[in-house]
Formats: sequence, C-alpha cells, structure tokens
Amino acid sequence: MKSLKIIFSLIITGILITGCAEKAEEQSYSESETMVTSVMTEDMQAERTPEQIIQELKEGNERYVNNNLTPRDYQAQVKATADGQYPEAIVISCVDSRVPVGNVFDKGVGDIFVARVAGNFVNEDILGSSEFATAVAGSKVVVIMGHESCGAVKAAIDGVEMGNITAMLDKIEPAIEMTANYSGERTTANNEYVTEVVNSNVINTIAEMRENSPIIAELERNGDVVITGAFYDLDTGKVTFLD
Repeated sequence: MKSLKIIFSLIITGILITGCAEKAEEQSYSESETMVTSVMTEDMQAERTPEQIIQELKEGNERYVNNNLTPRDYQAQVKATADGQYPEAIVISCVDSRVPVGNVFDKGVGDIFVARVAGNFVNEDILGSSEFATAVAGSKVVVIMGHESCGAVKAAIDGVEMGNITAMLDKIEPAIEMTANYSGERTTANNEYVTEVVNSNVINTIAEMRENSPIIAELERNGDVVITGAFYDLDTGKVTFLD
C-alpha cells in the first residue's frame, strides 16, 4: 500500500510540473510575440507612395525568406476590415499552390489585392479587377509576378491542347515568340529557357495592361500607379523585381 501511495504521489507531481512548464512556456510566448491587430487605413494608403509600397513588399519578402513573418491576430484584422478595405497594391500571380502571395510579401488581411490565373496573364476580367483595385479602391502598385518552373508556361512551350486549357495557353504564346532569338535549347527540359519565357510573359503582360487598360495607363502616366514585374523563386521564396 505504501508503495502505491509513493507511485501515485510521483505521478501527481509529474503532472503538476509538466502543467506549470507548459503554462510558463505559453506565457513566455505570449509575452515575446506581440500580435499585430492594426490594418491598412485610408490615411495610410493615401500617405504611401508607389515607391514606398514596393520597398515594403521587398522588405516583407525578405522576412518571408528568413522565416520571420509578422505575427498577426487575424481575427482582429478580419473584424477591423469588415466595413471597408484600403489595399496598397494588387498582385497578379499564377494559381500555383507553391506561391502563397500574401505570405510571400508578409501581408495581412486588407493589405493587398490578389488576382490569380494560370500563367499570370491579363484578360478582360483581370484588367477589370485591376482597374477596380487602382481607380476605385486606391491601390498604387500593380505587380505582375511570374514564377520558376511555371506549369502553364511549360505547357504553352510544349503546345499542349486540352479543353479550355488550349485557349488559356494562347495568351502565353506571345512570350514564346519574344524568345525566338534565345541561343540555347528552347524546350521545357532547359530551366533557363523556361525562366526566359516566364520573364518575357511578365513583360508582355505589363505591355498588354498598358495597351488594353486606358484607365491604368493614365494613372501610371500621372504617377499615381506603378506597374512592375517580378519573379518568384520556388527554391528560396525570393522575389526579384524586374526593372
């Protein structure tokens, strides 16, 4: 009986010690991590220049690459943005699941618009969405972001034909034509060539936006909006802005 009491006492002591340790660890975490609850406001959006916003995107990406994302209280941000939004930029990205756009730039709820389509090209719908983001909602930066080993670009290079994918890939064909003078192997087996087409696709998409959206083109001419291209590296998470 005495031995059973000793064993029982040891078990209880262990539970208490473990519980105290977990509580101390939880308290330490909450004290060291200050959760961001604030969101982008109309005044903040108005004060920022396109150049400042691009710099913030670069700094956010650096935090992402270093695995140092800003701790956020997302529920607080959800509630704070329920009655309105003032995003500073719109990012047009591929649908690729390996490119989590908000995290890539360390942005929270209400910070940026994101439009996604395989191959990150623009059509009437994406242009309309971008016009809403800029001319209506006040965003000052448009980022067209391609990425390493883009499946849509590879499919376009290979001439894939399949249902609605065929018509979609036609939008990427101009980028392939832009690389006609590429001296290396012009196949999907050549990663360097694929990257060349990806970047050409970004450049062509920017040109098409300027040509087919007089609204955004005028905002850019007036200095109210900057359109820029970017490339996302799947291996590192690094975003390189294309000058």
